[in-house]
Amino acid sequence: MLHGPGYAGTVTHDAPDHPGERLGLPREGSGSIARIGRRIGALFVDYGAAYLISGFFGWDPMAILAIFAAIQIVFIPTLQGSPGHRIFGLRLVRVDGAWVGLWRPVVRTALLVVVIPAVIWDADQRGLHDKAAGTVLLRA
Repeated sequence: MLHGPGYAGTVTHDAPDHPGERLGLPREGSGSIARIGRRIGALFVDYGAAYLISGFFGWDPMAILAIFAAIQIVFIPTLQGSPGHRIFGLRLVRVDGAWVGLWRPVVRTALLVVVIPAVIWDADQRGLHDKAAGTVLLRA
């Protein structure tokens, strides 16, 4: 069966001009989506701190992971980010810009320690852990 032009409708759509455009965020500067370099730097700071603190517990890998999770869960609601986030000039907020609350950091961290959700991103450079928690990591 033959169909006329435009039968399938619009198959493609315009890609966003920059990460965060669909969320109404600026291209760069304060309030823009945090880029990969800052994210990795913050991750190294937080994991390094957990690694050093775990020395008191015999360098147990599970202790390192538990301490890393505790750092995330405690500091995200209180400082709008972990110590690594704050050192690298980042802050974590809800998509609507409000305070993240208490349960979002728990969900986000649980998915972050699994690793896979954190490395699958959308066009706005939000990992699945951020999408599930309804959060976005921004430049401060």
